[in-house]
Amino acid sequence: MRILLIHPNYHSGGAEIAGNWPPAWAAYLTGSLKAAGFPDVVFIDAMTNDLTDEALAERIRAVQPDIVGATAITPSIYKAERALQIAREAHPNAVTLLGGVHATFMYRQVLTEAPWVDAIVRGEGEEILIEVVRAIEAGQWESARRSIKGLAYADGDKIVATEAAATVKNVDSITPDWSILEWAKYKYIPLNCRVAIPNMARGCPFTCSFCSQWKFWRDYRVRDPRKVVDEIQELYEKYDVRFFILADEEPTINRKKFVQFCEELIARGLPEKVQWGINTRVTDILRDEKLLPLYRKAGLLHVSLGTEAAAQLKLDRFNKETKVSDNKRAIKLLRDNGIVVEAQFIVGLENETAETLEETYRMAEDWKPDLANWSMYTPWPYTQLFKEMSDKVEIYDFEKYNFVTPIIKPEAMERGELLDRVMNNYRRFYIKKALFHYPWAGTGARRRYLLGCLKAFLKSGFERKFYDLGKVGYWGPQSKKKVDFHFDRSRRIEAVQTDDWKANAERARKHQAQIETPMACGGGHEQMDALQPLAEMNDLSPGL
Repeated sequence: MRILLIHPNYHSGGAEIAGNWPPAWAAYLTGSLKAAGFPDVVFIDAMTNDLTDEALAERIRAVQPDIVGATAITPSIYKAERALQIAREAHPNAVTLLGGVHATFMYRQVLTEAPWVDAIVRGEGEEILIEVVRAIEAGQWESARRSIKGLAYADGDKIVATEAAATVKNVDSITPDWSILEWAKYKYIPLNCRVAIPNMARGCPFTCSFCSQWKFWRDYRVRDPRKVVDEIQELYEKYDVRFFILADEEPTINRKKFVQFCEELIARGLPEKVQWGINTRVTDILRDEKLLPLYRKAGLLHVSLGTEAAAQLKLDRFNKETKVSDNKRAIKLLRDNGIVVEAQFIVGLENETAETLEETYRMAEDWKPDLANWSMYTPWPYTQLFKEMSDKVEIYDFEKYNFVTPIIKPEAMERGELLDRVMNNYRRFYIKKALFHYPWAGTGARRRYLLGCLKAFLKSGFERKFYDLGKVGYWGPQSKKKVDFHFDRSRRIEAVQTDDWKANAERARKHQAQIETPMACGGGHEQMDALQPLAEMNDLSPGL
């Protein structure tokens, strides 16, 4: 039974400016398949290798798979559908499977527009995929699929969704097979080294209105920190990985486990060999002020903070329990401890103006983060905020839902002007950093890292890949009226299917709605120490 996994060839102008990122999903699924007795797994990273349709078809014909699986987030959904269409054309007898957050919630639309997809795996893939492979191997796919939980498929002119599968209860039982990846190709430009993206937890106990992670994973589950460090050690010793970013939305939620993780890294002497980064929340940094020296000692070099917005109005809309005044202090604490800090701003809501965009720049200047990132608000179609703003959304071309394309048109400006003002923020911020800050930022790892980040920015700008500027035709303020985002306005959206999809965090939020304002994304009064007994109940399930 030969199983082929494909990472679709999708590019935007966002995170990939820092390098090529290894698709960890393929390693986690491969590890599970091999542990279940299916060792013949092949992986094609069409994105990193930038494969044409013809090249992908040639590789599929050479592999001759029995099953072809692909994954997709919302912006890569069309490329994933196309990859499976190529598989159907190149090797018609293979069963085609699609997974990922977009297909999980938009399965009806996906199966309608891509009838060559035999089934969608909804939610975490490890356990569901094994059941599917066993049914296919036994020659019982057609008869058994209705009894396999966590699937959606077309049966004639009907779309069938089986009962939602339980989440993976024991996340520590999943051992990734990192050998499936082409490690020489996954380079992190700022440090000129190999990079990995392991995870320490699945899900989130909070319910940010713009986020899909807590909804997809449903339960919050934290792995044994020693197991995670085992992976880091393997990645360094076998594959020469010298930088990693934890894939978790907010790994510091569970302070106890995060501290154990740091202490384990230190005990094994790994910080001298491997540096790392995380995304987290301002509230966690303020909470952990006295622990920041430990975090830095453990090798933590880069923290990306969800400061999110200049206006408190936006923070409130996103259900974020953060005050604008907290951001400056959190940034200073990180810098004082030798940690590179990146401030994230979300822009491009319907009430965006020239003044609010300028305000984000002034705040970046005042707060003094080492790095700043302005991301276009991207309304994931399966989130609560999308429902609330549905009358503002007119673009359903999901390929453009990539954080660099203005999906929502602000009432006070055209999309081209919005892009131009965002670029103006970037220009002013990084010119000052390049001339007056980075060259003088000490002599150690921090200075080298910042100069490496500057190199990544300059490289992507020179190649016109940053923010997809080359594709949209932006060459500066003089071109803002000529920018073309190439929206496919023929695309439409179908209803999201979430009736059978319940997340523990959502149940808790509804239960407490009459008691207090819901907290989000790690914010609020109930930090993870208080939630520890709940998190350690293995009733809470993990996700991929």
